[in-house]
Amino acid sequence: MQTEALIVAPAATPLPPEMLHRIDAYWRAANYLSVGQIYLRENPLLREPLALAHIKKMLLGHWGTTPGQNFIYTHLNRVIKAHDLDMIYLSGPGHGGPAVVAGTYLEGTYSEVYPNISQDETGLQRLFTQFSFPGGISSHAGPQTPGSLHEGGELGYSLSHAFGAVFDNPDLIAACVIGDGEAETGPLATAWHSNKFLNPARDGAVLPILHLNGYKISNPTVLARITPEELDQLLRGYGWTPYYVEGHEPALMHQAMAAALDEAVADILAIQLHARETGDLTRPRWPMLVLRSPKGWTGPATVDGRPNEGTFRAHQVPLAVSASAPAEHLAQLETWLRSYKPEELFDAEGRLRPELAELAPTGLRRMGANPHANGGQLLRDLHLPDFCDYAVAVPAPGAVLASDTAVTGQFLRDVLRLNAEPRNFRVFGPDETLSNRLEAVFEATDRQWNAAVEINDEFLSPDGGVLEMLSEHQCQGWLEGYLLTGRHGLFNSYEAFVHIVDSMFNQHAKWLKLTLEIPWRRRLASLNYLLTSTVWRQDHNGFTHQDPGFIDHVINKKASIVRVYLPPDANCLLSVMDHCLRSRHYVNVIVAGKHPGPQWLTMDAAQKHCTEGIGLWPWASTDQGAEPDAVLACCGDVPTLEALAAASILREHLPELKIRVVNVVDLLKLQRSTEHPHGLSDADYDALFTRDKPVVFAFHGYPWLVHRLTYNRANNQQLHVHGYREEGTVTTAFDMAVLNELDRFHLVLDVLDRVPSLGNKGAYLKQFIKDKLVEHTLYITHHGEDMPEIREWQWKM
Repeated sequence: MQTEALIVAPAATPLPPEMLHRIDAYWRAANYLSVGQIYLRENPLLREPLALAHIKKMLLGHWGTTPGQNFIYTHLNRVIKAHDLDMIYLSGPGHGGPAVVAGTYLEGTYSEVYPNISQDETGLQRLFTQFSFPGGISSHAGPQTPGSLHEGGELGYSLSHAFGAVFDNPDLIAACVIGDGEAETGPLATAWHSNKFLNPARDGAVLPILHLNGYKISNPTVLARITPEELDQLLRGYGWTPYYVEGHEPALMHQAMAAALDEAVADILAIQLHARETGDLTRPRWPMLVLRSPKGWTGPATVDGRPNEGTFRAHQVPLAVSASAPAEHLAQLETWLRSYKPEELFDAEGRLRPELAELAPTGLRRMGANPHANGGQLLRDLHLPDFCDYAVAVPAPGAVLASDTAVTGQFLRDVLRLNAEPRNFRVFGPDETLSNRLEAVFEATDRQWNAAVEINDEFLSPDGGVLEMLSEHQCQGWLEGYLLTGRHGLFNSYEAFVHIVDSMFNQHAKWLKLTLEIPWRRRLASLNYLLTSTVWRQDHNGFTHQDPGFIDHVINKKASIVRVYLPPDANCLLSVMDHCLRSRHYVNVIVAGKHPGPQWLTMDAAQKHCTEGIGLWPWASTDQGAEPDAVLACCGDVPTLEALAAASILREHLPELKIRVVNVVDLLKLQRSTEHPHGLSDADYDALFTRDKPVVFAFHGYPWLVHRLTYNRANNQQLHVHGYREEGTVTTAFDMAVLNELDRFHLVLDVLDRVPSLGNKGAYLKQFIKDKLVEHTLYITHHGEDMPEIREWQWKM
């Protein structure tokens, strides 16, 4: 570790002695509360000698990062008050949950949202007992913690969340504490580049605070072990101006931190003032802080004869205290707790002394009470155009072709226009907005970009409503931060590569689930995914671009949170998109095609179909007035095309066969109503699919997902699903379907195999179909494209 000489202004002493004393006492109070949360269930103010009976039976928590975060929180309070700042706090090493809880308790917010955790001795005992305790709170800065919009249980996303929070929030500063372990993750390493996208005039500011305490669980951290010059070059290379605060002596560190924060806040305000007064949006070098302090600062120097403070051993619970632990540990814990001098910090009733309490900001300026960290309080409805105005005219099913996403792009263009001032909606994507055929949005806005622009660049400006970076992690993180602070957005991605954010989706879905159970948390706009460039049209990119499994992953989450839609055409996609943008507190996954495809439903029919989520298509069926011989079901644009083509073959060759065509838009309609709020009752499901007739189901994704959703339905044994089976590389579009047996010919063969009453008629048609499959293979091998009858096929009534 470096010496304490390397600070912003070594001679600067911005804190008068009396203020220095009070700030140090406030920090000691936060540290005392943090240790108490980890260890104590009784005797919260040490009114009597510490005994084993006062200690929790199971000790959990993370001490190592906590004193440094308490130090940061205490000093941020000072600059908030000094400059009347609108600031939120993001705890990247969020397993230091005791720090955020302590900070919000001392400022009074915690007791306001949890009145039973009162600001007295009784409340302190409850505060301590609940931490990492059955029925209590987790060791992370989770949704239950006021002021938190970033849990930090899974590391890597704090900085992208911080930037998402400040986009279009010109007065907001997001103070983002980045753990040096977290800084080793790919998403965080990339997130430093977010400063190239920030508009200093209309966006807020992010103040990163890199907390170098040297260790992870048992390893040193990379950024703490490179030379100071190398670290400085790295951060400056990312475009930041770093201020350094280093050491371990509290008095010197308080002065250094105060000086550094004063400099950083002055820089931020000067940058914003210049941009807003002059219109000069040239990318500035934003300030950041590097805090190098000992891991487990102020904790036990040694435990069992081995160094603890300043080592990896301080990471979690430094002292094991129990009946089976060494007896001296209990005495050492008491000495540690009393080193903070709680009698100087809390009065006889257990309240923080008034001269310390007044150091915290008041009202909504408290970081725990800032409404941006409970974004549903700020959420405004979107202004949406009438999606029917963008309808594709469909004179007859399949009579016209259109790109579903290109049509929806026109709708999104006008959503951007209607919500531009103040901006309340953004489109996010990893350099794929044009590729995904959403180019119409650039008629309304540009990509936000504040790095260099060259003569052949397109759609770049510092003031765009589209945010693109070739990192799914950043797009997801920005969008989450944007949603969590009360705005709306859409993430568009290639279907196969959205898996990159599987784990981020997990964490956001868990956040949504938990916040539904917290009365003071307000509902947010939904996280909306538009997945396109799908598996069935990746015939040119090949195997690497083929994976429809994100929806399998999504459906693992709580039914109260997730929704999955597979609209078969443009009008259905418009209806679904409008619904999802209006929704609250869900994760909506929409899977839609971007290539020109047949359009099946008029807008009026599409609205009804999407509202119901599933339904018969009478115009494609031949079972009117009779029991069907078989059901042809379909879900997804290409499966719908192939199922209808199969139905047309059966109509032509076996006109007496009774076929029912069922289309699914809302995938979770397949579940029972007792399992998902969108699910069908058994009676309604049986009315569509019958209780005993064969069902041949053409599905967009992996076939076993449909079996998983319908395992407890009456005719599950009669359900035969065709979907993606990990076949196909570089080939034709139709051959992709053939190789996975999703094509019209294999669907017909399956119907023939499931309806034994067809006899010889079925045998002749089966031979015809097999010949067609051979003809297809020979044709594409010779010509390099699909047969004309495939490319030019149209539905005929």
